[in-house]
This record gives sequence, C-alpha cells and structure tokens, in this order.
Amino acid sequence: MQAFDFHASLQDCEVVVIGGGTGIGFATALAAKARGARITLIGRDATKLKAAAIQLGGASISVADIADRASVEAALAGLTRIDHLVITAGSLLAGKLAESDPDMLLKALQERIAGPLYAIKASLTKMPGTGSIVLMGGQFSDRPAGNGTAVISAAVRGIEGLARALALELAPIRVNVISPGFIDTPLFDVLGAEGRQTVLAQAAATLPVGRVGHPEEVARGIAFLLTNGYMTGEVLHIDGGGRLV
Repeated sequence: MQAFDFHASLQDCEVVVIGGGTGIGFATALAAKARGARITLIGRDATKLKAAAIQLGGASISVADIADRASVEAALAGLTRIDHLVITAGSLLAGKLAESDPDMLLKALQERIAGPLYAIKASLTKMPGTGSIVLMGGQFSDRPAGNGTAVISAAVRGIEGLARALALELAPIRVNVISPGFIDTPLFDVLGAEGRQTVLAQAAATLPVGRVGHPEEVARGIAFLLTNGYMTGEVLHIDGGGRLV
C-alpha cells in the first residue's frame, strides 16, 4: 500500500502568488511559507510587495499588472521552476450597466479571465507534472446580486468553467478554484471607510456564521488545494454559507 504524508507540506516547492502583496494572496504566501515553500510575490504595487516580503521573512518579488500580458510574462520570465501558481489578483470593478461604461465593466473580465490565461500560458514550460494552479472565483458565481456586480459574476462563473476544462487539457497539472464569500480584505477599500464598513456589516448580518471571513481562512483552503494531489477541476467554497441565503 502506498504511504501518504497526511501532514500537508510544500517543502522546497516554488510557489508563485499573483496578487500576493495583501489580503488573501499575502495570507496564502504566509501559509505556503509555513509549509516549507519558497515564495515569489507578484503584484502591481512595489511598496506593498516589499513590505510583504519582509513580513514573510524573505520572498522574491516582481511588479506586474495581471491585466497586462507583457508585464505578466516579464514577471514570470526569470523563474526557472513553478511548482504551484496561485492567482488572487483582481480589483472590485462594479457598476450597474444602465449607469456605467461597458468597457469599464469589462475590465473585470480582463483581470479575472484574460489575466490568468496570460499567467498560466507563461508558466507552463516551468511547471512539472506534479504542479498545480489555483484560480480565484467568488460567491457571485452562485449567488449574483443586483448591485452592479453582473460582470464580476460572469467572470467568476467563467473561471470555474475554465478551470474544469484546463484540468483536462493540462493534466496531470491540477487546476482548481477557490471561491470566497465576503472576506475582510483591502479589496473593499475602494468603497471608502464608511462604505466598506457598511457593506461588510450588511453581509455579516445575512450569513449563517454571523460574520464575514478572514484572509487566513481562505488561505488554509488554498493550501489544501495545493497539497491534495488527488483534487483537480474542483471549486472549494469558503463563504460562510453565503450561497445559501
């Protein structure tokens, strides 16, 4: 019988986190580092990346915009091996269609669909067959809201289909999706302090668990997806029961 290591380890693995400067991405980098991984952080803000690398006790950093193919390719070009690729990058681009420029709203697809495709394509020649990819979905895939998140809903629903298809196309590389609900991260900072507090408080009041989530809770889910070699083409929901209410 094959022996299994039930203590999830990423010892000596090269883990790349795009969007790793803050929030879920940074928490994921912390979780992977604690499991023995070497970390590369990629994001748009060099200052935040440098601060994150210091907090991690050391990490490689590279600046890139997930929606810009050239910058993504340049950020990944210097890497020789990528065991696991985690993509958490993506901003909160919301607006009701009747009141918004469709081209602005479509940036959500550029960040959440096109961007991951750029990163995956640039990583494939560096990734062994034992490697894995984790993409970022979201609760709006199953529970859309009439609050200007229609295009984001389309994007996170699309990323699930993309992951299932790529799990077959790229096999034996594994491809999975993490699907968070409302998580207390800097993503909501664009709403301003008062707007952020209002949105998160309203969400907490509706959830079965009675609160919004923490980045570390999502990061533990991502670590599970990275270390479970028998899981591919799946969507792991960490939403406090948000899909149910």
